[in-house]
Amino acid sequence: MRFSSLHTHSVFCDGTDSIETLCKTAWEKGLSAVGFSSHAPIGRKTGFKSAWHLRDERLQAYLDEVRSARRRWEGKIPVYLGLEVDYIAGLMGPADRDYREMGLDYLIGSVHYLVPPRGAPFTVDGPREEILAGIREGFNGDGGEYMNAYWDALIGMTAGGGFDILGHVDVVKKNNRGDLFPEDGETWLRRGGEAARAAARTGAAVEVNTGGLNRKSTGETYPSGALLRLFGEAGVPAVVTSDAHRAEDLDGHYGAARRVLLDSGYAETVFFEGTKNGPGTAVWRAEKL
Repeated sequence: MRFSSLHTHSVFCDGTDSIETLCKTAWEKGLSAVGFSSHAPIGRKTGFKSAWHLRDERLQAYLDEVRSARRRWEGKIPVYLGLEVDYIAGLMGPADRDYREMGLDYLIGSVHYLVPPRGAPFTVDGPREEILAGIREGFNGDGGEYMNAYWDALIGMTAGGGFDILGHVDVVKKNNRGDLFPEDGETWLRRGGEAARAAARTGAAVEVNTGGLNRKSTGETYPSGALLRLFGEAGVPAVVTSDAHRAEDLDGHYGAARRVLLDSGYAETVFFEGTKNGPGTAVWRAEKL
């Protein structure tokens, strides 16, 4: 079967390597395609400050550099141009019109930020101390309310559509040590099932993301096997991604991703072969596991 890395971060956002280095490494590793998905700029849209998103003034340079790499590597490895777009209710999301006008091949839709009913917005995958403070101030210390707010945001993003890959579905578990919410509880699985059914209506693929394993921040893929089974039962196709922030991780733990897919009832994954008409219209080809 063929593997690619469509969830890839470079020096344009919070990655450590250049576009050229990542293309060269993907080719040397024998990947069948590489796609770039810098964190889309958020400053002008939201007013938030971030050190890990692509800066607004660097967006055009990013688009130009990936397109240049596509030309340089033609005939060796397909190079695709994408963005990972944050969904922040009322402020931005992958369904925004401007992403249709950039000539992108695909979008990854992800939820990193929560805007709580009280307190300041915060990211669900930041340092644990910040998460605990956010839950305390924004959700009166209620981890269950925090968890439900995450699923509400993810399902809200999914309802809007416009993306091709549903990013790290259960990233909210990253800082959970069993003390914030139970990951095997009825509510967690029910909300995951809601997300799976919502995703099935979009035509997007759910990623089996090995980034947590690569960075040793989790002991399993995003999503977990239990949640991935729900996506399979809902008929959502799955694509393996590395969420690489370093060139060496472009195919990191892909064996583990294949095993969790098989254990979750998947018999195949999908491979990206381009777009019909920009983001939200990905062309997928089934690949037997």
